[in-house]
Amino acid sequence: MARPNDAGLNKVFNDPIHGHIELHPLLVKIIDTPQFQRLRNIKQLGGAYLVFPGASHNRFEHSIGVGYLAGKLAKSLKEKQPELKIDDRDVLCVQIAGLCHDLGHGPFSHLFDGMFIPKVCPDLPNKWKHEKASLDMLKHLIAVNNLKPVMRENGLELPVDLFFIEELISGKKTDPDHPEIELPYEGRPDKPFLYEIVSNKRNGIDVDKWDYFARDCHHLGMKNNFDHDRFIMFARVCKVDGEMQICTRDKEVGNLYDFFHTRNCLHRRAYQHKVTNIVETMITEAFVLANKHLKFQGSGGKMSTAIDDMVAYYNLTDNVFEQILFSTSKDLVEAKKILTDILHRRLYKCVGEHYSANVINDIEAIPMQLAGGQDINPKPGDFIVNVIKMDYGMNEKNPIDEVRFYRKREPNTAFKISGGQVSTLIPDHFQEWLLQVYYKGTDEKSLARARERFEQWRNTQNRDVNTTELEANEGPNPT
Repeated sequence: MARPNDAGLNKVFNDPIHGHIELHPLLVKIIDTPQFQRLRNIKQLGGAYLVFPGASHNRFEHSIGVGYLAGKLAKSLKEKQPELKIDDRDVLCVQIAGLCHDLGHGPFSHLFDGMFIPKVCPDLPNKWKHEKASLDMLKHLIAVNNLKPVMRENGLELPVDLFFIEELISGKKTDPDHPEIELPYEGRPDKPFLYEIVSNKRNGIDVDKWDYFARDCHHLGMKNNFDHDRFIMFARVCKVDGEMQICTRDKEVGNLYDFFHTRNCLHRRAYQHKVTNIVETMITEAFVLANKHLKFQGSGGKMSTAIDDMVAYYNLTDNVFEQILFSTSKDLVEAKKILTDILHRRLYKCVGEHYSANVINDIEAIPMQLAGGQDINPKPGDFIVNVIKMDYGMNEKNPIDEVRFYRKREPNTAFKISGGQVSTLIPDHFQEWLLQVYYKGTDEKSLARARERFEQWRNTQNRDVNTTELEANEGPNPT
């Protein structure tokens, strides 16, 4: 991985996406801890590896890639615009944040925080996300490996720089008494543009996506239409409404629409692929059944309670799948059967998909609408309904509206570009809902009936939409 070198010199990594990259010795110190090495055992795309044979990459290499790109963008801005006063401390903090932003992922990545935790901990006061665990794991990593002295030796000022790194990963803190109120940044309040590098809350254009676009497309066998090196070349900080923001050249607006289109395509073709979601649904069911019976060193608690104890959480990786699969415990028989079915490709069947421009309500009622009754196949309990929000990253908003551009002749003047100035072919809508219905039954006759009933249900939905649109176009009925 890293070549032997004299102490204090950068190490070189050969990455399949970014080529030979150099990393600061402090970054290597972090990488060479058990807490970071844990990411070798967490698949970047979760259950998609069981659908796409090439998607075998892990959070480990993605995190290294994000750390590298974070430094590359920060250094580019530093060199092009010395007036920004970006120093080596700033660059190193941004690199550490990129490197450590995914430390908190659980087994099979987003399956854990997006599917498993909501099922086993529905009463959590706030929706638990891996970003929280990333901050907890980072603090744990620094403490148990005694890295604070090393960080100081490499020029960081503690605790202010640690607080800055946390802000770079998680965004603004909120008022404990009023969670809806965001507090101002404290780490680098005079350099707000640095917060747009690792996790860009303004418009979603950040180095995390640059790496996973390139890396995921490479391993999935798909084309990536976005060139992050070109973006870095044209990136420039300008003042917008009194605040310094990262902007890009006006001629890049079309490429940014391709950026968000690529994100949508990855979700549509891979991340939300119907078989990927079936596999992850089945793994989640197995994990829920096994939750009470798997104990982890540290808290000694369940998978669901390990999120509060980083010693226990350290042991939570994709290896949980094998722990269940190879277990001889009677308590894990049901969970083991589900995972065995996955390996034998005895998967639930997708009986249909339906796209809607509007929120799909009464999801709980759909299985009853599709079923033939409690005692007739297909039964309501044989259906699983999955509803996914598909968007450009900002719900119904166009993220390009939050990007500012500059002209070659006026590099310090930022302005907004509307959709009408780009093309008449850009999207009018930036959000939709995808409904997927799976059927657990294996009987071919009842499966065919389930598919038939789904088609009937979908035709009803389409008729309702057409009627609504017709009424809207006709306007009010004259009286």
